[in-house]
Amino acid sequence: MKPQDIVSGKASLWIFGYGSLVWKPDFKYKRSKVGYIQGYKRRFWHGDNFHRGNDELPGRVVTLIEEDDASTWGVAFEVTGSQMEESLSYLNVRETACGGYITRLMDFFPDGESHAPVQALVYIATSDNPRYLGPASPEEIGAQIAVSRGKTGHNLEYLLRLAEFMRSSCPHVEDHHLFAIEAAALTVVSYLLAAQ
Repeated sequence: MKPQDIVSGKASLWIFGYGSLVWKPDFKYKRSKVGYIQGYKRRFWHGDNFHRGNDELPGRVVTLIEEDDASTWGVAFEVTGSQMEESLSYLNVRETACGGYITRLMDFFPDGESHAPVQALVYIATSDNPRYLGPASPEEIGAQIAVSRGKTGHNLEYLLRLAEFMRSSCPHVEDHHLFAIEAAALTVVSYLLAAQ
């Protein structure tokens, strides 16, 4: 599904972010809401050789893995009018061309609201993507993140900002995968600093 096909005839569009988009959307939007999607878990299973890594040391960034009873928290951004085309053009480069993500429309549930969910565009990297790395232990993933850097910055920044978002915006949600990797990466960093 092409994102541009989704917006035809629509006055607005919601875009759901669950990785770097939660703190760095880099596109104009009307409003944003914290909330979640159902049926998916967030995992650091996707490789990044552009934004947060390179060909020699690929970084690890998040994607969504289907799991019936799971939910993933993040931020949905409502874009309207010319913002729709501008944001999709930008995300087509950031997430699709450079990141290898595909798009799907899913129900987004705003936090603390009893309203019906809204349809949101979600970017997902699938296992048939050449940059897909798949599962590994928190220690392996943390070590990889601790030493990787790309054109956008250090992979560790990506991890720490995502963990900070979850603690500040979703304090009631325990993301074991994210926090285990954060602890492992910080352990590696402390060893590296002590060795200097």
